[in-house]
Amino acid sequence: MRKIILTLGLIVSNLSFGQTYTGVQDPSQQENAIQRILSGNVKGGVVVGGYGEVTYGEPLGEELGEIDVQRMVLLFGYQFNEKTQFVTEIELEHVNEVFVEQALLSHAINDHLNVRAGLMLVPMGIINEYHEPTTFNGVFRPAVDKSIVPTTWREVGVGVNGNLQNVSLRYQAYIFNGLISNSDNVGGTSYLGGKNALRNGRQKGAKSVANNMNLSIKVDYYGMPGLRVGLSGYYGETSPETSPETTEEASKTGSTVDLSMLGLDFRYRRNRFSSRGQYIYTGIGGAAAYNNLTGSDLGSSLQGWYLESAYNLMPLSKNQVLDAFVRYENYNTHHTVTNLAVNNSYDRSDWIAGISYHISPGAVVKLDYTFKDNAVVDDEGSQNLNMGIGVWF
Repeated sequence: MRKIILTLGLIVSNLSFGQTYTGVQDPSQQENAIQRILSGNVKGGVVVGGYGEVTYGEPLGEELGEIDVQRMVLLFGYQFNEKTQFVTEIELEHVNEVFVEQALLSHAINDHLNVRAGLMLVPMGIINEYHEPTTFNGVFRPAVDKSIVPTTWREVGVGVNGNLQNVSLRYQAYIFNGLISNSDNVGGTSYLGGKNALRNGRQKGAKSVANNMNLSIKVDYYGMPGLRVGLSGYYGETSPETSPETTEEASKTGSTVDLSMLGLDFRYRRNRFSSRGQYIYTGIGGAAAYNNLTGSDLGSSLQGWYLESAYNLMPLSKNQVLDAFVRYENYNTHHTVTNLAVNNSYDRSDWIAGISYHISPGAVVKLDYTFKDNAVVDDEGSQNLNMGIGVWF
């Protein structure tokens, strides 16, 4: 087996105060990069932070593996006053792709209520909001959070969020523009369907069509030490790129579909043991009409879940953490279909086992072995050896 040495050089110019911290946190108190800036834990007018990861994946039995600078992300925040802040997240993927992942204005009404507007993450599941590389095990993000959620899912919207400390609840409620379904209302290019179902329908704030506004809600309970439980929901309709017709006409022709997504997730850490899991279900109304119009193969429902457990092999007295973990995932973008033949290759399951070595707060080295399988008869699946490094500051 070839030995691969991965080197990542990071040069960051901080205009204000920057602090390094670890992603190995008590889940009940966990914050992501954006939340940390908005929470006021980092003081100052302008704040700079970031995270990044470099990965290597080698399919077993093949000669060539792939090295990739998956992403380098810079965060910039500005505090206008004690109540009003702006924060943005600029992401460079695979060296040559540049995206604005978030850009939002937040204003605090009081200690329990904030108003937000701009390009924001849809609060669904775990990874879509908490995807900094030091916060999850495995070189790559869970497959459920690619094919079902779909991560990284962000759209333009407005809404409220807050923390009700007396009942240990954090809440979010937003109205977003919906996913895009096809290039016009009489067929055209279809963006939905296939093994990743909704992923190509993300508009990402780039000249987004906003014919339909969708509702997204999430509530997190953190009342027990080390435990966080989340319940999330998303409901609305997709939009074609050009839609002069009414919503009723669009539904009849198949140029829009209805989405009802429900998610349940948990994270737990106590002493050396940690665990997490999630379940995501999406019902899709009008999938048959959409497929007839566009020739796509969108399922009538999607389903995915995973369970993961990890154990820290280092003494708790050490500043370092060495988590050995195993995760099982099951996900199907043809969970049910209407007037469409089931594609068994879309019914998939993955086993991932490996280690995450947090060599210092904010820096992790990862190694895992992945076995992927599906419901196709006699399919032998695939196996990968993966390595990577990640930072968050």
